[in-house]
Amino acid sequence: MTTVLIADDQPMQRFGFRMLLESQDDMTVVGEAGNGNEAVHLVARHYPDVVLMDIRMPGLDGIEATRRIIASGARTRILIVTTFDLDAYAYDGLRAGASGFLVKDALPEELLAGIRAVAAGDAVVAPTLTRRLLDAYVHHLPVVPGTPAASDPRITALTEREREILTVIGQGWSNTEIAARLHLAESTVKTHVTRILAKTGARDRVQAVILAYDTRLVTPM
Repeated sequence: MTTVLIADDQPMQRFGFRMLLESQDDMTVVGEAGNGNEAVHLVARHYPDVVLMDIRMPGLDGIEATRRIIASGARTRILIVTTFDLDAYAYDGLRAGASGFLVKDALPEELLAGIRAVAAGDAVVAPTLTRRLLDAYVHHLPVVPGTPAASDPRITALTEREREILTVIGQGWSNTEIAARLHLAESTVKTHVTRILAKTGARDRVQAVILAYDTRLVTPM
């Protein structure tokens, strides 16, 4: 059973989400939050598997709420659900630690599939889309001297092959593409990806792409 917390300042939106989720045999709603502060509080109380997080809410917004939930060390995964597509809000949500985002006009089956994917540890946003977001909004990053990949402990812990695979993940390659281009079995690629996530502390593939940018393994196009 996947437990879900709904965070949205619109009561009718929350009601709609609840009706949809509770129609599923494998999902249950453990709470509703009308703003970011409530979301952070309810995550600490209920430890849901997934939070459906709106961005624009009164007081603490969804981006900062996501940041605080991730910083708390909670195993909860965040799925941003927004009226905005491919903009700085989605970018900031991913940077804050969300596992992906969907727009509110997504089909019900897309939302349900997204929740299940996030709960299973997958990323809802395709790697190529993540790359486009990062390329488009990398100028939003604060100008802080970065740590070159060669000396970053998250990277030095990787084998040469794992570092190679992290680099192409950052470039938007899927597991199938990695397997074909590097002449590996897809099961081997999946094993490498799992090890990369474990060694670097990246929560999912989206965060691995961001790590590749942060450590300069990949640079904007």
